[in-house]
Amino acid sequence: MARRVSAVRLRRRRSSGLKVYQANLELRGDPARVITRCFLPGYAGAVERICQRVAALPEDEVNRLLGRLLERYAARHKHIAAVFERNCAQATAGRCADPSFSPARRQLLGAYFTMEYCFESVALFNPSIVPHPDQSGLPEGCCRFILSLRACGEGHVSSIEFRTGGVTRDGRIWLDPVSPYTASESRHPDQRYEKHPFRLKLGEMGAYNPLAEQVLAELGESFQLDELERAIERHRGNSHDSEYVRQTLDSLAWLARSNYHLEFPEDSALSERVIFPVSENEARGIEDARFVRFVDDDGRVEYFATYSAYNGLRVLPQFIETSDFRRFKIVTLNGRYAQHKGMALFPRRIDGRYLMIARVDGENLYLLPSDNRHFWNEAELLQQPRQPWEFVQIGNCGSPLETPAGWLVITHGVGPLRQYCLGALLLDRDDPARVIGQLAEPLIGPDGAEVAGHVPGAVYSCGGLIHGGLLVIPYACADTVTRIALVPLDDLLDRLLR
Repeated sequence: MARRVSAVRLRRRRSSGLKVYQANLELRGDPARVITRCFLPGYAGAVERICQRVAALPEDEVNRLLGRLLERYAARHKHIAAVFERNCAQATAGRCADPSFSPARRQLLGAYFTMEYCFESVALFNPSIVPHPDQSGLPEGCCRFILSLRACGEGHVSSIEFRTGGVTRDGRIWLDPVSPYTASESRHPDQRYEKHPFRLKLGEMGAYNPLAEQVLAELGESFQLDELERAIERHRGNSHDSEYVRQTLDSLAWLARSNYHLEFPEDSALSERVIFPVSENEARGIEDARFVRFVDDDGRVEYFATYSAYNGLRVLPQFIETSDFRRFKIVTLNGRYAQHKGMALFPRRIDGRYLMIARVDGENLYLLPSDNRHFWNEAELLQQPRQPWEFVQIGNCGSPLETPAGWLVITHGVGPLRQYCLGALLLDRDDPARVIGQLAEPLIGPDGAEVAGHVPGAVYSCGGLIHGGLLVIPYACADTVTRIALVPLDDLLDRLLR
């Protein structure tokens, strides 16, 4: 049964005068939730030696050891034997696992190349919220939603996970129980690339140089991933493997592997699905996904999200496409202005064009129009910091929300002591480049328990929704915990239009 939580605590912000209702719930990271990852020891010859040691075990010892592992970990992971099989194949790549190995010996070998990772042990924060694709079976006036969250684990590596729940017309919130399991995904990298956009993206990354062109010159106008990988390997070791060579070749591989598909088992619950960084461009994390329910001109509904892929050196804006939250397509965003964090797509086209709101210079909000949702080469300044609580920078907190009065944009502003507050803008419905309203004071600012955490004084969101005359805003406190606030929409619009 769903755990129902009512929004009963009322908080009146003296600064804005608006009533903000606080749901009496919070989401915190659970160190008991873990996923399995393939583990490869970093020292030379380790895989081969582990294979040899497992090969030397008597078969009855293999069965005994494997039985203990399956008994211990079956309660934590679905299909753990299949996980061991897959990691055996991935780790050995057919090099050292003897074909005569029994299924039990292969699974035991795979267990040595498997590790658990607690993906939300540090924090659970920066949420976005969208209506669920399935609204069937609900009481009248209810909306089922999907909440996406940035989960942070050991080493502060971030991933994306999900919750489901609902909201009633009068603002009662419930969250569905979280599965004790996590689901293992199938990942499929894109296999073919076009040279021209590939070359342009390298230029945007600052990685297009004579060596990159030498590598690309060996390929056709359309090339496959394995062809690029072979060309890259032919240039390894040039110039004594200088930093210039390493960075260029790594950038080529990084860009190619940034485009891939994920698919989760059909019988997995949404709370079991974790989009974990698996490619070089995401090695240090997947940050701040902004999901939006997008309705195209022909009525077709898809769900898109932008997020920041971080490899420790560069941030690459990425784009997620899905219709069912089980199959995900991940691609890089291209164009002169697809270079920074905080891009958020409007939920429909306007005058036949896609629109994005973004902070392309790190300080101000811009409006980006495009005929292709993967390419962003135009930008128009929308709003500069105006209020004292946003003098450092202003950014969006997710996709604009359409209202009869205009496009409602939840913003974040950074002020003294690098405190983050939530604000709001109202854009003209027919001409979103025109700002017609802005809150003079924060909508939600850090106070009390919202101040303490990994990033003190930070209140942040990646997207809200409107239901039953209420603005529902899930938001993070101090990059640590997630809460949900509700604001009467008419009151907010009235304040913006004054």
